[in-house]
Amino acid sequence: MEKDKKLTYREALERLERIQSLIEGNEIDVDDLSEKLKEASELLEICRAKLFSANEETQKIMKKIKR
Repeated sequence: MEKDKKLTYREALERLERIQSLIEGNEIDVDDLSEKLKEASELLEICRAKLFSANEETQKIMKKIKR
């Protein structure tokens, strides 16, 4: 999933939602479940990193505005 680090937040979130839907709909084979959970974990990390980065950038902008 190395190339997927270039996913946008929305793309990663959509993939997470698809995995969630597959799991909730019992559409995933037990043999594939651990692979999908691993992918979901990686997608969550991408989303967290993007949210953290956006938060930091927003804080920097807000500090400049308040000067």
